[in-house]
Amino acid sequence: MGNKSTKKGTPQQLTPQQISMFTASTNFNEKQIRDWHAEFIRDYPNGKLDKKQFIKMYSHLYPGKNADAFSKLAFSMFDSNHDGTIDFYEFILAIAATSQGDLTDRLEIAFDICDSSDDRQIDRKELAVMISAMYDLLGETNRSGDYDPKKRAVEIIGKLDVNGDKKLNKYEFIAGCKNDPIIHRLLSPNN
Repeated sequence: MGNKSTKKGTPQQLTPQQISMFTASTNFNEKQIRDWHAEFIRDYPNGKLDKKQFIKMYSHLYPGKNADAFSKLAFSMFDSNHDGTIDFYEFILAIAATSQGDLTDRLEIAFDICDSSDDRQIDRKELAVMISAMYDLLGETNRSGDYDPKKRAVEIIGKLDVNGDKKLNKYEFIAGCKNDPIIHRLLSPNN
């Protein structure tokens, strides 16, 4: 009973404590957690999802689009213990973060994905990388003139940077995205 494992030590069954932790950390109920877990273990029997598998899974969510760049950024953020894999706990938190919550919650996730340096600020380079990844995801191929990701990043930071440090903190990013429909659509296209 409890945490049954294969010879490799992979949890095949969730404990009541894990269920409680997952339901407390997400808005999923016990049945949803068990269903997600069963599917996760079926697809990833070793209980881990590596970057290549994550990119493949993400590309299925965006058929016909290039999700590689965005999924690499997302993988780095969701791999919270930085071991190069996503376990079920990291996976269920990622699913909850991207599918539940209001606009502010989703923009916080977008900010965290974009903040690849983990310094709680987004600079022009990080924003340009995110814009390029979003263009790929949306199928946007025009990268010249006003659509140049570097130029767009400079414009966005110039518009949203309240304190003048040429970077965006989370507050500036969220407030700016909420108040500018073009930036909002670009950085949070599913809202």
